[in-house]
Amino acid sequence: MTAVADSPVTPAERSTVRAACPQDCPDTCAMLVTVAEGKAVEVKGDPDHPFTNGGLCVKVNNYLDKVYDPGRVLFPLRRTGPKGSGRFERITWDAALDEIAARFTAIAEEHGPEAIMPVSYLGTQGILNGLNVGDPFFAKLGATVAERTYCDSGACTAYAMTIGDTAGVDPESLVHSRFILVWACNIMSTNLHLWPYIAEARRGGAKVVVVDPVRTRTAAAADQHIALRPGTDGALALAMANVIITEGLTDDDYIANHTVGYDAFVERVAQYTPEWAEIETGVPADTIRTLAREYAGAQPSVIRIGVAIERHAGGGQTVRALACLPGLVGAWRKPGGGILQLPLWAFPVNWGAFMHPEMLTPGKRVVNQFQLGEALTGGLALDPPITALMVYNSNPVVVCPDQDTLIEGLKRDDLFTVVSEQFMTDTAEYADIVLPATTQLEQDDIMFSWGHLYVTYNHRAIDPIGEAVPNTELFRRLAARMGYTEPVFRRTDQEMIAEAFDWSHPHMAGITVESLKERGWQRLNVAPPESYAPHAEGNFPTASGKAEFVASAAAGGNFVLPLFRQGSNDHQPGQPVDPLPHYIPPRESVHTDPELAARYPLNLLTPKAHAYLNSSFGNLTFHRQVQKEPNVLIHPDDAAARGIGDGDPVRIFNDRGEFTVLAKIDDAVLPGVVVSSLGGWRKHSKASATLAAVTPTAFADLGNAPTFSDTLVEVEIA
Repeated sequence: MTAVADSPVTPAERSTVRAACPQDCPDTCAMLVTVAEGKAVEVKGDPDHPFTNGGLCVKVNNYLDKVYDPGRVLFPLRRTGPKGSGRFERITWDAALDEIAARFTAIAEEHGPEAIMPVSYLGTQGILNGLNVGDPFFAKLGATVAERTYCDSGACTAYAMTIGDTAGVDPESLVHSRFILVWACNIMSTNLHLWPYIAEARRGGAKVVVVDPVRTRTAAAADQHIALRPGTDGALALAMANVIITEGLTDDDYIANHTVGYDAFVERVAQYTPEWAEIETGVPADTIRTLAREYAGAQPSVIRIGVAIERHAGGGQTVRALACLPGLVGAWRKPGGGILQLPLWAFPVNWGAFMHPEMLTPGKRVVNQFQLGEALTGGLALDPPITALMVYNSNPVVVCPDQDTLIEGLKRDDLFTVVSEQFMTDTAEYADIVLPATTQLEQDDIMFSWGHLYVTYNHRAIDPIGEAVPNTELFRRLAARMGYTEPVFRRTDQEMIAEAFDWSHPHMAGITVESLKERGWQRLNVAPPESYAPHAEGNFPTASGKAEFVASAAAGGNFVLPLFRQGSNDHQPGQPVDPLPHYIPPRESVHTDPELAARYPLNLLTPKAHAYLNSSFGNLTFHRQVQKEPNVLIHPDDAAARGIGDGDPVRIFNDRGEFTVLAKIDDAVLPGVVVSSLGGWRKHSKASATLAAVTPTAFADLGNAPTFSDTLVEVEIA
């Protein structure tokens, strides 16, 4: 059997190992792990890394608590009680692999391999152990393709349609920005290491404005907070474009030479006046005008958008509108100007070596993970039905919508479920077989980043605890037990690391596996932050080579980018979409569905928690103490109208389900808006339900993005 990992671990009196934070976070911190006699005794941020700068966030600062928590799953387990009872017995790896292989083989023979479905996401972000680690196995098996569009699929589609697959702005260059517009991003909780660059820009005279329905930690620290109604971001962005154009604040030279479709864009945005936007967003027309003038006039200006920007019916078109703004005002001309979405576009990751799309049978059935509950209970009318599920890198009971339906499906006696996990999560409790997974300190990996421009190497610091294995080894073992002999299933971790990037790409000049092992991290071979302005003269990676107000890619329809599919290289384009940015209002609002709003008048937002990363860390004592008892923020006026006092247990409900938390009365939210953070586990909740019980499965306009922010509810005392 292949060794668990390739790098040797030699117990020493005291040594320092270079590592990388594995969490699905833009900061991708470089870590230093102190090891004494084979045990990790300290984890801290690398002080020499320019972005990490020696500090880790509250989520990871106590990472050793996770590694050595007594609740770790350390051995294969087989269920002995009813599904959901949490009753399991220890078995051997051989017994677990034999049972999985036998059940998968029998199901494939009886029902066809599409009766088997993988479920995964980014419980770890490493190139080896992350998003695509299981793709070749399930492609070879012929399983249903799982579509994974939890975050940024719609934003990525819209962004690429407008300016191409470009990194855009170097986050470190924000120190040169003169106007910083933070939109739908709580940087202090979800992108902490970016804030020092913003703070430095402020010391140099830059203004920081936050657009968010909630006065978050970041909004409270900014120079100005503009609170708008949830899901109306596109209206505000288009109204800004209207002001910039009608008041002659455009950079006409940049528009003429480096954009296409301007005249059509002018005609389109003429209807989106500040007065119209005030009615839609709740933001005064004069505030919109001032925002547009300051954004256009203080160059270089930058827009930092967060993941939440896409989570409503018109999320894709919102990003299209926002991505057009820098071209209007020539913000791309200087370092620190443009739009910052995902710098990961700059990394020449060799995704094909991990996805192996050529192994996938064309036309294979696709099921989006948001619809997992319906897929398991007959709501999608699948033929064959899903009768086997394998979950890894994810906790769908907490992160998928339609929680009640999903639980119903997971309880099926005829559903064979395998879960690879570090802890007995809400999902793992419904498994037939639970397999032990390593933490980042117990595995080798190599990391890109979606928040900066550094490649980071993760050395295995300690031997795996118990019988835990990395995902790479898990799928090597499964493939061998299934009799798969292709070379892709026999690669060692070091061979996979050697395939992680296109090492001949100009961005990788001076970077090798050996240099990364030695140094721990290296910056991509791109211009330094003080001169990073790749689109000063256009050169956008679009079909036209220019920023496209009229998107040529719109003719391909609403497609899902390959990265968000389980091994799929098939975009499956739909009907062509409108090539010009336009406004799509929320589906669930008083304006679009007054009958629904009469029953459920409050708009629920479900942002990331400060102390959790999705559901990771939601079981650990320290993190739960920091995050405190799950609650819902409710405006004083809404609380008074319902007789709700601060600290009261309240029931939050709609037609999809309900959950119970404590009320926190706070004017940080707008009237008509309530906020409850994602990440708390169902087993720790009141009434055995979390916010996933009420969120919708409907897709946004582009990229099959989620619409978690498009949720109407009512709140009453429990």
